[in-house]
Amino acid sequence: MLSDLEIAQKAEMKPITEIAKKLGISEDDLEQYGKYKAKVSLNANSNNSKGKLILVTAINPTPAGEGKSTTTIGLGDAFTRLGKKCVIALREPSFGPVLGVKGGATGGGYAQVVPMEDINLHFTGDFHAIEAANNTVSAIIDNHIYQGNELRIDPTRVIWHRVIDMNDRALRNCVIGMGGPTQGVVREDHFDIVVASEIMAILCLANDMEDLRKRLDRTVVAYTYDRMPVTIKDLKITGALMMILKDAIRPNLVQTLEHTPCFIHGGPFANIAHGCNSVIATKMALSLSDYTITEAGFGADLGAEKFLDIKCREAGIKPSAVVIVATIRALKMHGGVLKEDLGVENVEALKEGFKNLEKHIENVKKFNLPYVVAINKFATDTEAELQALADWAQSNGHPVSLSDVWAKGGEGAIDLANKLVNEIENNTKEFKFLYNREDPIKKKITTICKEIYGASNVEFTQDAKNQMARLTKLGYGDSLICMAKTQYSLSDNPKLLGRPENFTVTIRGVTPSIGAGFIVALSGDIMRMPGLPKEPAANKMNVVDGKIVGLF
Repeated sequence: MLSDLEIAQKAEMKPITEIAKKLGISEDDLEQYGKYKAKVSLNANSNNSKGKLILVTAINPTPAGEGKSTTTIGLGDAFTRLGKKCVIALREPSFGPVLGVKGGATGGGYAQVVPMEDINLHFTGDFHAIEAANNTVSAIIDNHIYQGNELRIDPTRVIWHRVIDMNDRALRNCVIGMGGPTQGVVREDHFDIVVASEIMAILCLANDMEDLRKRLDRTVVAYTYDRMPVTIKDLKITGALMMILKDAIRPNLVQTLEHTPCFIHGGPFANIAHGCNSVIATKMALSLSDYTITEAGFGADLGAEKFLDIKCREAGIKPSAVVIVATIRALKMHGGVLKEDLGVENVEALKEGFKNLEKHIENVKKFNLPYVVAINKFATDTEAELQALADWAQSNGHPVSLSDVWAKGGEGAIDLANKLVNEIENNTKEFKFLYNREDPIKKKITTICKEIYGASNVEFTQDAKNQMARLTKLGYGDSLICMAKTQYSLSDNPKLLGRPENFTVTIRGVTPSIGAGFIVALSGDIMRMPGLPKEPAANKMNVVDGKIVGLF
């Protein structure tokens, strides 16, 4: 059996100019990065206003794997096979997890985007630009304090963190400015991974260059001794950041194994940020296609909720349907089966795991959206388990499709595509948001915790209460809410799988991401800088005779 990398390396790619031509994008609107990938001009939109947007989400992820990106890519190829003009819109993978444990973001098997190695490594340099912009802010802050501190920045209240695109736990907490009076002001600092940078979220939520400028201007980076906010505009570096980001803001065009066009742009994590690709890429894809297939990170409790409540609201877009991805294996894990026992048939555990899927279906329904459940097929799935799933779906009225895109590419999602078209054409409900922007911060957080997670109670620490009061007083009360929560559970406890009941979510703090347009509510023990495992994936990677090996 070929690995994902071997399949991708055997692919016969078309020149990216041909892929662009299919969309009506001229060569004048392309800046090619080699033969098979390109940056696209922000002027490449068409006047098409009839494009349908399909969001792909999932149940809570498990070590068994769900295949959300693989399903998204295969579904796009299925629409292409059906003669529909389709574009896929995905996030870029984070470099650190690629060398760590998570893997890439280019799909798998015969449902992949290529060139796979380039995308999973440096690609077109977007993350490097975001890292440079973020750390420019940090350097300017520390230099300002050292050079006399005209803005009266309190060094103990600098909330802007440095970033690096690598999993490096040793940098989570550090002290800078050591070595004497000419080395800067000594203070505690922190490193986040690049995808956790607010610059990443800002870039992904900006509608255009002017919106990017406005978001950067209002971004809060520190507080004065009087506890008043200090912004990037106060530091007088918005123009410099625009210069650094002027190329990174343009979407990247690549292709699938079956030559379906794909925009890959931006990559915020969904457990600490909003977890969606850029607004610019999604809107460009919509303007150039009949169907745009996009995904949001992790399960519907995180990525999908943020896509619908944050991205759709900020971008002025609305989805036509949702795909909820699950696997028999993952559902059995949510039903109590250990990973090493997933190959053994267990219909009762599967039925117990349906409760997690049911909650995610309920969540999608809260937004008045039609849906289809996509079961990503595995060789270990038994006839009895598949029949139990079919019986459950039929008795509960859930549209379900068995997806086999890993083995068959677009052919394996033809049924899923047809069922989605049917759901879209027969939908009569109007899309709605979960909460009102004008609601108090506490009410918005409580609504998400109770309605989406199923919490029976929400507790706020005194720090969180003080921070909410402070942010409201500063005029940030109408910001949207971005929950920082474990992806593994509907609750804030990663060990509570399935559909937990009678649990309390504790909010330990709230932090402003005013440039992005949201306030981050912190629950559980979410880290903004992941660490490497005992045996990193990097240990198996190499270049042999000029060819990359060991990359998935």
